[in-house]
Parts: sequence; C-alpha cells; structure tokens
Amino acid sequence: MAQNCETEAQSPETTEARPVGGTEFSWCKAVPIGTGVTVLSLLLSKPPQIDILQNALHKLQNSHPILRSKIHLDTSNNTFHFLTPPNPNVQIHPFDLASTADIIQSQSNGHDPFHTLLEHEMNQNTWRDYTARDLDVLYASVYTLSPDRFAVFFRLHTAACDRAAAVALLHELLRLVAGAADHVAGEEKVDLGIEDLIPEGKMNKPFWTRGLDVLGYSLNAFRFSNLSFVDADSPRSSRIVRLQLNADETKNLLSGCKSRGIKLCGALAAAGMMAAWTSKGLPNYQREKYAVVTLVDCRSLLDPVLSSNHAGFYHSAILNTHDVCEENLWDLAKRSYTAYVNAMNCNKHLTDMSDLNFLMCKAIDNPGLTPSSSLRTALISVFEDPVFDDSAEMHGKIGLEDYMGCASAHGVGPSIAIFDTIRNEKLDCACIYPSPLHSREQIQELVDHMKRILVDGCNSENQQIEP
Repeated sequence: MAQNCETEAQSPETTEARPVGGTEFSWCKAVPIGTGVTVLSLLLSKPPQIDILQNALHKLQNSHPILRSKIHLDTSNNTFHFLTPPNPNVQIHPFDLASTADIIQSQSNGHDPFHTLLEHEMNQNTWRDYTARDLDVLYASVYTLSPDRFAVFFRLHTAACDRAAAVALLHELLRLVAGAADHVAGEEKVDLGIEDLIPEGKMNKPFWTRGLDVLGYSLNAFRFSNLSFVDADSPRSSRIVRLQLNADETKNLLSGCKSRGIKLCGALAAAGMMAAWTSKGLPNYQREKYAVVTLVDCRSLLDPVLSSNHAGFYHSAILNTHDVCEENLWDLAKRSYTAYVNAMNCNKHLTDMSDLNFLMCKAIDNPGLTPSSSLRTALISVFEDPVFDDSAEMHGKIGLEDYMGCASAHGVGPSIAIFDTIRNEKLDCACIYPSPLHSREQIQELVDHMKRILVDGCNSENQQIEP
C-alpha cells in the first residue's frame, strides 16, 4: 500500500506533494501520542441525508485541497509530506442504532451519549502509525443515537486544519447541507507552512539569543506548578467537561472585559489559574507559578494574507507564566492579558515559533523531562479570540440541537485546553483534559469553580467600574 502511494507521489499529473513545514512537523509528531486530533461534532434531531452530506464534503474537499490530502512519512529520512490527489475521497462511515449503543455502553461513563461519542472520536487515533500506509487528513462518521437523534462527526488531523479553519469549514458545510449555498468559494491551493509565509525579517532572532531563549524556556519549565496528578502511569485519553454561562452572565463577563481593555482569553486564563491554586488548599500568601499558552490565528499577518477560512494550520503560540496566590479575578486577568499583549508587541508569536516547536518535539521524544512524565507543558491553553456564532435559524433547518469543536490533548499539552464559543450570546467552553492523569471529578470541580469565579467576579466588580 505504501509502495503504491509512493509511486503515486512521483506522478505529478495525478498527485501534488509538498513537505510539511516546521509547525506542521510538530503536529505530525504530536498526533500519534494523543494531541491534535480535531473533532467537529453535530447533534441532530433530523436524520442526515448521507448523499447530501457526502456531496457537501466533496465540495469542501474540492475548494480546500488540503482536506483531501494524505500524510506520507518517508522513513528513510523521517520527513512528512502532504500528498494531494486530484479528486475528493472522504467516505462517511455510518453506525446503526445497535452499533452506536455498543460504543456508548463500552465507554460506560454514565454521561451524556453525545459527549461520550465525542470522547470516543477524539480518541480514535487514526494517525497512531504513519508507517503502514499514507493516511487521510479527514474522516467522517454518522451515529444513530435513537430514531430521532443522530450525531455527525468529522475527525481531522490538526496539521491540516486548525480551529479557525475548522469553524469556517463547519459553517460552509452547514450552509451547503441546509441548501443556503449552491457552491463554496473558489479553489485554494495547498499553501506552504506558516513559517514560509511570514513576512521577511519577522522571524529573525540572533543565534545566541535563540539559544538563550530555548534554555530559558527549558529551565522555567522546571519551576511551573501543575494541577495535581491523579494517575500519572496509566494510558491516557482525552475527556471533556463543559463550562457554560447563560446570556446575562456572558454579557456581564464580556462587558467586564471590554471596560478593562482586555479580551475574554485573559479572564478565562485567570479563572483557571485561580481555581487551580485554590484546589491546592495553600496559605493565602503562598505563590505558585502557572504557565498559560495563548493561541493566535496568524492568517492576517502572513504574506500573502490568507482568508479566515483558509484551511491549514496557521496558529502560533505564546507562553507566559504568572505567580499566583489569593487573587482578584480582574487583577489577574489584566496581568495575564497585558503579558500576552507585551509578548505580541515584541513579536514573540513569530520569533519564538521555532523555539516552542523544538521544545514540543523534545518533550515528545523525552517525556521524562516533564514532571512525572506527564507531558504537561502548561496549566491551561486559551485562544486569543472566541468563536462567535449566531446562526440559529439555519440550525433549525437541519435539526441541529448542539455542536462542539475541540481537539485531543492527552499527549503533549496543557492540563486544560479551552475551546470557547459564544453561541446565541451564551458562552460555551469545551474543556479538554488528559485522563486519568486528571480525573473527571477533579476537572469538573475545577471547571465549576472557574464558573463561580467568573460569575462572582462580574457580579461584584462590574458595578464598581467608573464610567
């Protein structure tokens, strides 16, 4: 099979090929150990028409060629390539009522069946082994929960589809399935990796400075405090807990952020750090150092500028640390967000990209360099901006009751990865964590505490802001 694919890769009239970039290479290494399986999930009250859904997916693959690509590993030199055939290839895998029930029962967590299937999909790591054959970057499944409830899942390799692209693709797909669009945008090309699209000079860093920064990141990591580990030895999988606010709570939170000149990511990171510190039962004066990773969509900063729905991975990361003790939400949120803005102003989202990729790969190769071999690189990860979605009318046409988008994080990564959406004016966060490194009860308690911190902070502080 691999031999056939290699032969195909040598035929440019049938398949295009390009080597992966540095960030994409990091994800190609991370996904097999459990971080970077992106899942888009839809809960429907109407049976999906498989032929219409299949046709919509093929249109998306035609418009975004990287979604019809395969990942090829050249074992002779340990390099990865995207191989892009000329025609769409995704096939939807249907599960009937009995098969779906067997999967849900086998998970036996007693939680919502939709959440159970989402966890199942996140942990279906198709990319665990690249050596046997070239692997598609996109897979699709439809599960039958009951005669009037269905779950649709799209599983993607993060190297080919970051959160911004996944959200845009989901919206395109829903428009196609709902009949709101007859076609999608004109065909993209499979662009180069993010490093090759950064404007000249923006990534430059003197050799010795780069070496000192890598050393600094490495040494600082030994000083990071972590959420307490429950079971650091057993095999891990990704699990989900949701943090949801109602419309009034969300409005107050966003107003509190706006009045202080910060973004939601600052408040979410602060609430996570405060909840983690409180969970330790420490004296009020005792500080702990927590690491926060903020993910930034760089499409508007590239040359050429890419559209917001351009498929691929074009995010960068900024790592900041904060000393935390008994804190006020807004003080810590301001401090956290200011540190992020200062790092952005110093161009660290671009200059430090290769440093963080290098350290990520080193952690993957040497998990013993992390506390308890946990592979935890930070307490929490957040996105610079939330996803906003107010398309309820279109959702009704196809019977969309619920949906989530997130990615696995039980390989290298944070203890909590937050994927935040503001849907119909309500905040909805998918909080992904590694299990059993952390238990569901532990993370549920932490997330519940985060919610109380956010709500109480808004109730007590918003009224004190002077006009």
